[in-house]
Formats: sequence, C-alpha cells, structure tokens
Amino acid sequence: MSQNNSILNLLEIEDQNIKIQKVDTTIQNNEKVKLIYASLSYPVERCKNCGFKSVVKNGRRKTHLRLDSLNGTRYEMILAKQRYYCSNCQTTFGATTDLTKPNQTLSRKLKNQIMAFSKEGLNGQLVARICHCSPSSVHRTIKERMKRHYRMAVLPKHLCFDEFRSVKSVMSFICCDSESHQLVVKLKDRLSPSIIDYFENRYSKAEREQVETVVIDLNAQYQSFIYRLFPNAQIIIDRFHIIQLTGRALDNCRINILKFLDAHSREYKIMKSQWRLFHLKQTELHPEKPVYLRGINEYMTKQNAVDLITNKFDDFKAVYQTYQTITKALHDRDQELLQDVLEHYQPNKTAMDTTIATLRKNRRAVINSTKYEYSNGPLEGINQKIKTLKRVCYGFANQEFFFLRIDCLFA
Repeated sequence: MSQNNSILNLLEIEDQNIKIQKVDTTIQNNEKVKLIYASLSYPVERCKNCGFKSVVKNGRRKTHLRLDSLNGTRYEMILAKQRYYCSNCQTTFGATTDLTKPNQTLSRKLKNQIMAFSKEGLNGQLVARICHCSPSSVHRTIKERMKRHYRMAVLPKHLCFDEFRSVKSVMSFICCDSESHQLVVKLKDRLSPSIIDYFENRYSKAEREQVETVVIDLNAQYQSFIYRLFPNAQIIIDRFHIIQLTGRALDNCRINILKFLDAHSREYKIMKSQWRLFHLKQTELHPEKPVYLRGINEYMTKQNAVDLITNKFDDFKAVYQTYQTITKALHDRDQELLQDVLEHYQPNKTAMDTTIATLRKNRRAVINSTKYEYSNGPLEGINQKIKTLKRVCYGFANQEFFFLRIDCLFA
C-alpha cells in the first residue's frame, strides 16, 4: 500500500482523487495542529454548464478543510483543488469532493463528531474545544443537522401531558408516547389555544379518535380540552401526583402540630427528626425490629414511634390512615379501596379535606389510575434530562435552539 493510500485510509477518506503531498506539524494559538497538504484533480471531458468537450485545466485553488480528530489533535487539510475552464461558454468551475459540502470548510465526519458529542448533552463550548472548532460552528452544525418535525407520522394511542421550564421562566408544553417514550411535541408555551391548535391542525379527527388514554397531573387546564381533542380517550391522573398531594397534606398536618409542642418532648423529636417514618408503607415499619432513631436517641421500633404519635393526636391519626390507605390502593391497583376512602372520608378541618375534595372532583380520572398501568414516569424522566441539559449548558437564551438541543438528546 502506498504512503498516499495509507494516509487516506488512516483518515478514513474514500476519495481516491485526493493525493497527499506531505504532512507537517505546527503550533497555532498554543495548539498543536497537523497540516496535511494534498491536491484534488480528475479528468473532465465535458463542461458541466454547457456540455461541450472544450474543457482545459486552469490552475489550482487552495482551500482549508477541518478534519475530525483522531487522537485529540487538530487536523487540517490544505487542499489544492483543480480549476477548469470551458472555452465554449467561457466559464470556470472547480473539482469537488464528498469530503465536505460545497463552500464549507468543516468536513462531514467532523460534523458527525460534533453531533455525537451534542447527543451526549455536552455544552457547545466544550464540544468546540474537543472538536477544535468555534462554538458558532457547533451552533450552525446543530441547526443544519436537526430539523423540527411538523408532526408524527402516526399519533400514538397513549399519551402523556406535562410542562417544563424552557427559557426566561417560560413554561412550555411537552407530550410523549406512554409506551415507546418517544417525544410527540414540544410547544413554546402551555396555553390551551396553542395545544388545541397544534393537534387540530396537524391530526385529523379520525386520527385523534384513536387515542385511548392521556396521562396528566392534577392540572385542570388539560382536562378542559382533552375530550375535545381526543373524544374517546380516558384521562388518567398520574399516581405520583396523587401520592404527592396526599403526602403534602400529611406534612402540613404534622407541621401544624409541631407548632404547639414542647421542643424537648419525645413527640416533637419524633415528628421533627423522623418525619420520613410517616411516609413509609405499613409493611416497611418492621414492628419486630428495634432500631436506633437519631434525634430521639432511643432504641425502638419504627412502628412504636408512629404509634406514639397517632395514639396521642386523633386528627393526625385520621390523616395518616387516609394517606396510608390511598398509597396502598394505588400500589395494589385496588379500585374498590380507593373508591371507599373517597366516599367515606370524614372532614377533620385539616389540609387533607382539601386534598380529598380535589380527588373527588377528579374522581373518574383518579380511579383510572388504578385501572391502567400508564403514568407520567417516562415524561418525568425526559424532563429530568432536559433540566440536566440546561444545567450543563448554563441555560439557553434562544428557545428554538434549545428545542433543537433537546431533539439531539432523543434523536
């Protein structure tokens, strides 16, 4: 194998019309650069403009191409491209190569390298340092390679609705497929007209009638138009948000009791330092196993610590039992148990009253959470990746480019 072919093979350049002349090493801006001097030429029989056989060679033109890095070193090719002249139409044109697009200096493989690092969620400046290019080149490459889709080819039968904070404290709407976890759409805001316009303008009524379930949180805004968009869909309240709502009511009742207790009492220490015990399931309290509880500085079972509080405060006991019953019903998918706690709950002037009233108002959607396995878990995972991307990139000022970076993560 010749030296020319060896270098081309090492650089993974398939264009055999490129002839390597020499390889040099230099220092530019305190950075080591490998300069590859090469020429590009091939025979041309006919003019590409007029088609006549009146083409002659007409000198060379030097161009600089940025190659992808092999070992962290910056590689540049100084390519002398052959120029051609047509005596018939008196036009000139140059030799071309698949190494780059016309009138561009970044090679295709370098752009592939930029996109590979962008898909890993790295910020633009770090990608630019790794690929030995400018941040603006990274920005342009992402805008060139990533195009926002107008719509999905087939609307999924099971959807998840949520929102996330995009730029300048703007809350944006996001939707994904509950089964495949594929992103369906990201909208600039979460306003009802924007969401309605998107689905009505891009999907026919027949397509929207195929949607079977839509998982949402307790946002009443979504419920106001879901049946309009998806007439046959069942609304499901995400189980996590139900447990979160009841857990907040439990904590609210606990904090209100703490305000009237002596800070040195056992009850205060248990409710202050061991508050996580009240969020554990009954099966996780292990009444037969004593443990050392920090803050109280005593050995006792977790069940004894909980019983010490519930036996002394009746209102808290009622709230605690309601929380445990709802948690158990959702965990076991027990529809009858969940209906029973919603119907027979007795108000006790605590925050749980408001929680139960909210769940009763959305009774049908809450009950559906025990019928179906779908949840907003996939969408919460997507939102977590979006938050990580924002943190790594130190935020975004341009929402459109931010959405393109999100598409890079899930491409």
